[in-house]
Amino acid sequence: MEHILIVGAGIAAVTAADALRRAGHIGRITVVGDEPHAPYSRPPLSKGVLKKTETLDSVTLPALPADVELLRGTPAVALDRDARTVRLADGRDVAYDGLVIATGARARALRTDGSGELLLRSIDDALTLEERWAHARSVLVIGGGFLGMEVASTARHLGLDVTVIDLVPHLVRQFGTYLAERMTAAAEASGVSLVVAPEGIELIGDDVVQGVRTVGGATRAADVVVSAVGDLPNVEWLASAGLADPRGLLVDSRCRIAPDIVAIGDVARTGERRTPHWGAALDQARVAAVALLHGDEAAEYVPAPYFWTEQWGLDLKICGEIPIDVEPEVIAGSWHENSLLLQYRVDGVPVAAASVNRRFPITKLRALAQPALVAS
Repeated sequence: MEHILIVGAGIAAVTAADALRRAGHIGRITVVGDEPHAPYSRPPLSKGVLKKTETLDSVTLPALPADVELLRGTPAVALDRDARTVRLADGRDVAYDGLVIATGARARALRTDGSGELLLRSIDDALTLEERWAHARSVLVIGGGFLGMEVASTARHLGLDVTVIDLVPHLVRQFGTYLAERMTAAAEASGVSLVVAPEGIELIGDDVVQGVRTVGGATRAADVVVSAVGDLPNVEWLASAGLADPRGLLVDSRCRIAPDIVAIGDVARTGERRTPHWGAALDQARVAAVALLHGDEAAEYVPAPYFWTEQWGLDLKICGEIPIDVEPEVIAGSWHENSLLLQYRVDGVPVAAASVNRRFPITKLRALAQPALVAS
């Protein structure tokens, strides 16, 4: 392949560019991103950036090699698979021999047009949120998952009154009952109000969302309201190619859609699921790069979930998928020490592991979570 085009400019795209070179590609590589910023890491936005313990410069990813062309602020708007071209918003058609789709996902809004909602997905979102709550006393976060609770933790750290509202008990879907109970206890101990509204909510306010109204008629208002209710894969630009599945782009075991097209990161799914985590983006990018160049010679992508969060003074790292109602074994440490290592088993087989406020190598945590996978 002479020219490989990477659409998207996040961690998956940058990793793919590096992996292509490492796999022997000596031709052109072009990376197309829709934001004007240099490629950056998103996870710190809800943590260190908003806390002001990290600068925007610190989240910028290492610069792409000089022989990789980067086009910033130029969203892709259409794909012509027959002509092997991608149309950009400025009207240019960029030809490719191999295509890497790494367009990621965007924050999901509760309103169809997102009017008046504050979201957090990009650097610009973080700057807007930072400016808004610099003059606020109270924050209402809609969504009690990873992002919502991280935003809430940061807001509380900055001295704001914080409420987090969700349809279901906070963090259970992500951490299972055991860890969720302890994380939410830490949130409440810090002064945060956690509200469950199973019948749903309605946003209050037009130009700016000012609060929510529950189905029962109760209202909750705040100076700043942030929606953190998941994400949606960026596939609309692929409608002309018949690939705009709202569930994400279905890929094979080597991240391929076709021999000349791969998809990686938050936009890709295997089976019915996407795995919108930093670690998955890296692993998929490395597999996809080799598959694009060498086909079935590439190793298959084997999901090895790894993610982390920082909230309420707890630094939590997880490998594997935590079963919701399984109580883990405490391998080391204790909650009394506020530092521990957990292992989850199903029918005696390890399926996940977690470390809390503990220095523990990720390779060892992964081995504790999925020893059979690591051994293979």
